[in-house]
Amino acid sequence: MTRPDDISAPAALILTLAALAYPAMLGVQNATTFTSRIIANTQYGPLTEADRDFVVKVRSAGLWEYPLGKIAMRRGTTLAMKEAGAHLVVGHAGLDEVCRRIAPELNITLPNQATPQQQQFVATADSKNGKEFDSTAVNIMRVTHGQIFPVIAKIRASAENTLVRQLADLANDTVLDHITVLEKTGLVNFDQVNFQQTTPPKLPKAQLTPPPPQPGTPILALRARPDLNVHTPSPTPTTG
Repeated sequence: MTRPDDISAPAALILTLAALAYPAMLGVQNATTFTSRIIANTQYGPLTEADRDFVVKVRSAGLWEYPLGKIAMRRGTTLAMKEAGAHLVVGHAGLDEVCRRIAPELNITLPNQATPQQQQFVATADSKNGKEFDSTAVNIMRVTHGQIFPVIAKIRASAENTLVRQLADLANDTVLDHITVLEKTGLVNFDQVNFQQTTPPKLPKAQLTPPPPQPGTPILALRARPDLNVHTPSPTPTTG
């Protein structure tokens, strides 16, 4: 969950439950579930149920990875870990800006909180100290980034909506960058990660769905951090 000093709330950006039906299930468990049912025809092209869920999924990811990135910047025990944290913060702030910009155009309701499962990811990592924190945080994030990566590709390949395609383009670059910097920490347990990516736990729907915002609540915004001088697209490949 984001903290008060991590977010701003522009009064002009207010979304209510009058927008499109709130997605039923957006957690990691259903990352490969898609539907091509068109739920709206917009000036940017048809919007499918999968498109809408993708926009919300990207928003929800930022609501837990941004604060975890800040924790990594502060508590990471190596420069590589701190750098990974900075990339998470900058990357998700950029994705969040796009989500907040296109959501009103597509009449999509965005959450203000991550899913309970995602909030638990942050709590689990935050409960560790020293190198155990580094390893726990890196492997949690490497699993979730590995799961969303093929989802982005499928959305980009199938979406007819130009705004959704733009978000998928940025998400592809950003997630690849995050995967790269996480691997550069040298802490990724690939056997564990590959197993968890393909065998996610079966959790109740309530654990995988971000709580819907209260009607009339201003949408929270992840604060941009240009001061970090981090650029997330076009990552340098891992070597060695």
